[in-house]
Amino acid sequence: MRPAGFPLRAATSRLTDGLPAILQIVLAVTAAYALAHYALGHDTPLLAVTTTITALGLSRDARPRRVIETAGGILIGIVLTELWLQLIGKGTWQIAVVLLSVLALLRFLTASSAFVLAAGTQSMIVLLLPDPEGGPFVRSIDSAVGGLVALLVTVLLPRDPRRLSRRAAEQLFACFTGSLGAAVESLRRAEQAPADRALERLRASQPLIDAWGAALESAVSIARLSPFHRRSRDDLGAQQRVLHRMDLATRNLRVIVRRVDFVVADGRPRPELAELLAAVATAVETLGASLDRPQLLNTARYGLLGIAGRLDPRIVLPQAEMGEAVLVFMLRPLLVDLLVATGLPDADARAALPRL
Repeated sequence: MRPAGFPLRAATSRLTDGLPAILQIVLAVTAAYALAHYALGHDTPLLAVTTTITALGLSRDARPRRVIETAGGILIGIVLTELWLQLIGKGTWQIAVVLLSVLALLRFLTASSAFVLAAGTQSMIVLLLPDPEGGPFVRSIDSAVGGLVALLVTVLLPRDPRRLSRRAAEQLFACFTGSLGAAVESLRRAEQAPADRALERLRASQPLIDAWGAALESAVSIARLSPFHRRSRDDLGAQQRVLHRMDLATRNLRVIVRRVDFVVADGRPRPELAELLAAVATAVETLGASLDRPQLLNTARYGLLGIAGRLDPRIVLPQAEMGEAVLVFMLRPLLVDLLVATGLPDADARAALPRL
């Protein structure tokens, strides 16, 4: 039985998402151990195993460059420790000297605290464990083997680069369309509470944008080097365009939702504006789905073009008040961003708006 309150669905999702990385690490560690133990004759190639695990990690960011930086930093720490061992030997005060020099050097070389601590941990393994057979720097060779295997596995058997970015994209689109849905509810019911919730959600959206950007950067780096994922480059390039414009559109949406919150304060429903925003939400949902199903991209574009052609207060609300007209005007740059996200040139997206 699972413990009461244990988030089984979230745990299962974590396992499903992390399984490709787990399998990649297991394969790489096995290969690194076999190479160091059988090919090089090292009895216990501990550093080959630990360097491989640390270099690959379970995080989304599995770029070859990051793997090289991590493995290289660990190797620097181990080589420095081996040099200190030859000069000052082992002991209590030697721990302080070695650890201080390793942490200080790697902190100088990188801003990643986790990376520095990982390299420091590896250096302490070298310092405290008995010396291996084979003489000095055997463990440095093991670490180099682990780093090389991690890099080769990253290039030849990488994690699916599209999978790396898909979840981050889904989360941003869910935030965007959910916030639009709340704004629609606010306009239909003339209540500020849904708009307030949407504002809170949008104010917390920047980490989602950053996560998608980091995942895309990692995916592009993998696709650039891996011979098995070169066909993903065009899809990832399209995602970069969508991400850039969704970032701008999300900023615009925050301003629009604030205006909705202000407009509905008089307690009067605005069904026409609600329907307009609902149409935008539907088109954005289709745009998000097109990242997995490119055939939907034209559907999203045509839907947005139809909305853009109506963004004139005289068309949407012939008797519009100033606040309502301003809201329609504010939708115009949002639609331009969304249309460019579909691949439409910026000039064509602007030309789709009615002349004022």
